[in-house]
Parts: sequence; C-alpha cells; structure tokens
Amino acid sequence: MECFVGAFNGVQVQRKNASFGVGAISKRWFGTTSSSISPVKMTVSSDSAVGERKFAKEQVSTLRVNENGGIWVPQRARPRRNRKSSGLRDMCAENIVTPANFIYPLFVHTKDYNEEIPSMPDCLRHSVESAMKEIGEARSLGVKSVIVFPKIPDELKTNSADECYNPNGLVPRIIEEIKHKYPDMNVWTDVALDPYSDQGHDGMVSQDSSGEDGKYGRVMNDETIEQLCRQAVCQARAGADVVAPSDMMDGRVGAIRDALDSHGFTNVSIVSYTAKYASAYYGPFRDALDSAPRETSLAPRNKKTYQMNPANSREALTEAALDIAEGADMLMVKPGLPYLDIVRLLRENTHLPVSVYHVSGEYAMMKAAAQKGWLDEKETVLETMLCFKRAGADAILTYYAKQAAQWMNE
Repeated sequence: MECFVGAFNGVQVQRKNASFGVGAISKRWFGTTSSSISPVKMTVSSDSAVGERKFAKEQVSTLRVNENGGIWVPQRARPRRNRKSSGLRDMCAENIVTPANFIYPLFVHTKDYNEEIPSMPDCLRHSVESAMKEIGEARSLGVKSVIVFPKIPDELKTNSADECYNPNGLVPRIIEEIKHKYPDMNVWTDVALDPYSDQGHDGMVSQDSSGEDGKYGRVMNDETIEQLCRQAVCQARAGADVVAPSDMMDGRVGAIRDALDSHGFTNVSIVSYTAKYASAYYGPFRDALDSAPRETSLAPRNKKTYQMNPANSREALTEAALDIAEGADMLMVKPGLPYLDIVRLLRENTHLPVSVYHVSGEYAMMKAAAQKGWLDEKETVLETMLCFKRAGADAILTYYAKQAAQWMNE
C-alpha cells in the first residue's frame, strides 16, 4: 500500500505502508516556520482493490506537528494530566466518602422474625435480635451510626401517639440493647409521631374541619411539640446519642433542646430535618411502617401543610436560620438526589454540618434498575454517595450504608 500522507510547505511526502494519521508524517517537515497542516490528499490502492478511492481532508489550521512527527495542540495547561493514573486521581480527589459518613437506617418491629418489604428489595423489618446482628455487621465495616424506625402495632396507635414516649416501648428497648452491646455505635432516633399515629401524620390531627379547604382536620403544631418533647426525652433516657426531629413543626427544635437540657441531657445532639419536602419519593418508607395518611378519618390526605413545597429553595434558608437559632447541631435535607441544590445552598450558608437523606424512593428506583440489568448497582451507588458529598453533605443517611461499606472495603 502506498499512501500520500500530505504536503508541508509545498514538499510532498510519500511513505510505504504508511498508516492513515498524522503519526505517519515524515520528519522532513521539521525546521519550518509553518504552523499548520495543509490539506491532505490520500490515494489508496491494494492488490485486491476493486478501484481507486480519492478523498481530501480539510485543513486544520490550528494544529502543529511536534518533533516526533505527531500532531500537537499547543496548550500548556492540560487538566487530564492530573487524571492519568489512579494514584494521581486519588491524590487530587476533592471529596472522599468513607463508611463513617453513613447513617444506617433499620426498620424494626415487635415480632420475633423478619419480614420483607416488597417495595424495598433487600430491606427488612427486623426483629430486635436480627437488628443487633445487622448493626454488628455494619459496625465491622466501619459504619459508626445507626437510626431505627419502628413499625408499631395498630392497637398501640392513637391520635396523640402516647406510645412514642413509653419507656418500655420498642425504640427505648432497642436503644438500650444497642448501647449495651455496641457502646461505641452512635444511635440516632427519629422524633415524629407518624409511626405511632392512627392518623398517619407526623403530628396530632384536630377532630374538626378546621384544616385546609374546610374538609379535614389540621395538624396541630404546638400540641404536637409537647408530645415530641416527651418522645425526645424518653429516647435520651434510653441512651440515644442523637435525636432527629423529622416532623417539620414550627419551633420544635428549640422546645426539644430546652426539654433535653432541663432533664440533664445537654450532650444529646439534635439533627433537625431542616428542609424536608412534601415529596412523592417517600412511598416505600410508608409501606415499611404503615405510616401513610389515613383516608378513613378527618386526617389531611397529604402532608403539604407542614412539609416544604418542592418548588421552593429560599424557604430552606428560612428554616435553617430558625433551626440554628433554636440550637440544632446539624441540618438535614430530605430527599437527597432531587434536592442536591438544597444541600449546596445550606452548605454555603451555614458552618454547621449538613446531612442528607437518600430516601426510600431513590433506593427503590436504583434497586429496580439494577435488578433489570439497566444499571451497574455498585458503580451507581458509589457515584451517588460521592455526589452527595460533593454537593456539601457531611453525613449520608442511606439504606445502602452497609452494602456501600462492603464495596468500599473490597
């Protein structure tokens, strides 16, 4: 095969068995002041060729030829140099996620066996014994924090949710068990009434038609906070390290802080669900705890009167300012992936740690896509965790905590 690979300053270059590329250009081209490659004409022939093909490449006026005869883009700064090896990529990584960044959520119930949650593959409602085993395994992988969400029997649920501060209830019992067996594990608790409510709401519901549109009851703010204070103190007495009010009642952080402090629990932290949106991504969680709003009562059919409007971002700054002033130790954004802008917004406007909740709907979508073979589950999950960290999250509450930690330890 003969190939006419080009002309440089009017000198035609011909080479035997030349490849079709600038790398085939003769070194005879050096010593010239030309800064461009002239239009290239190539003639191709072979013993088996049916005919001759002729074509011309358009001139690339900005490219040069280096001393080795190769093409050269005259650019000194090349960001790819810091990405050329795994060692350099690791060294230059701006964000790193470790298992210590995770909070591992576990669903627990009063039964002595586990139950599957169809909408959340690989997640279970754990017995206390099973939950202890799961926590031990996560701890061995470097996960240092766990949060428990209880599935309460229907016969214990009431509008006032009094079971939430029963010292012999499911949550206090499992807190005590965890702290006895794993004293170094950080135990978080959810402070809200919905698992204990026969109305399916985070707060108490008025038994009249004073709510939105005059059709349903309203979720009562101050009356709910009284119950939340009792709940938080009960959890602190059991040994909780962190209480996390997820209810979105106005003023509850300050009230809970005062209640804890007045009972001597000044070291118990408050992680406020600062920006918890009225999201459609919570469906599988409500399946797991049977905590969706009830349609057979005066309860509002959704939680939009207290959870935030997904259309709003500036409102998150208002909520954050209030929570900080009331004594929150950390702020949380929920959901996660669709609200990375809110994570970044809070990160840029507070010096407090920011956490994010990778919620059940996000988890379920990733699981479903992975089961279909549409996504590489490991790579997608680890990338997602890194995205949370890059957006500004210091802590990540995710159902993938244990599995992601396993992958990180491989």
